[in-house]
Amino acid sequence: MSEFLQHIANTLILGGTYALLGIGLTLIFGIMKVVNFTHGELYTFGAYFVFLVVSVLGLNFLLAIPVAILAGLLLGGVIELLLLRPMRGADIDTTMLVMIGAMIVMQNSEQLVWGGVAKSVSTPFPETPLVIGPVSVSYLRVFVLAMALLLIAATYILINRTKLGKAVRATFQDRDTASLMGVNVQAIYTATFAIGSSLAAAAGALLGPAYVISPHMGDIASLKAFAIVILGGLGNITGATIGGFILALAEELGAGYVSSGYRDAMGFLIIIAVLLIKPTGLFARAERIG
Repeated sequence: MSEFLQHIANTLILGGTYALLGIGLTLIFGIMKVVNFTHGELYTFGAYFVFLVVSVLGLNFLLAIPVAILAGLLLGGVIELLLLRPMRGADIDTTMLVMIGAMIVMQNSEQLVWGGVAKSVSTPFPETPLVIGPVSVSYLRVFVLAMALLLIAATYILINRTKLGKAVRATFQDRDTASLMGVNVQAIYTATFAIGSSLAAAAGALLGPAYVISPHMGDIASLKAFAIVILGGLGNITGATIGGFILALAEELGAGYVSSGYRDAMGFLIIIAVLLIKPTGLFARAERIG
């Protein structure tokens, strides 16, 4: 039982960051119909930005997290303006090739700047773990979970309680009608891509310091983000949140009770099962972001 409780604690921490990845991608995919292959690299960007702020510039770790999220927001906006806006109206194959090219450029740029050696980030949290009964967890991971839940809640409020969120939901439901009602669809596309990018950067900024940071860490993160979107249903933020925790649970139980070598495989077995049973996702809702 103590081992099971430890896996549940690990699931909560991983699930929060996975949910951020999934929410960011489902917003972009749902609104813009763009297969964002740069999502994993934005995750890596967030992790490296924290390393830059803390280890290179010597600034406070707690300051580095919001700065990395803001940097991800700005980079996402630049990608949308420079690469996606000129491609508006192009066929999906062309857009996919452009995004794959952007992914390759970003990954190689990271390797050129930072090298291929993995980096680690020092944090202000004590190395002694927090022990609650049979469960032991580091203070850093508790911080990661708290920040992830805070960002998830902030995203819900943004989408469901603000004017911008209302415009995003209107664009998702019917782009042409939203445009006729005065919504600046082009601006909504840019804002959506920027917000989704900032959530990916947030996940990297939070999870990167808990492990090590490398130029290829975004590869598996990107695959997991797509898996979460498939689990939760296209355009469903609640589904992406739940899907992130489901994927984390599958990985933890698979690693704990089958083999650590099958950690990633267990999650994707669930994806295959979902596609066979309910291709629209476990929590799909018609024509709605939220």
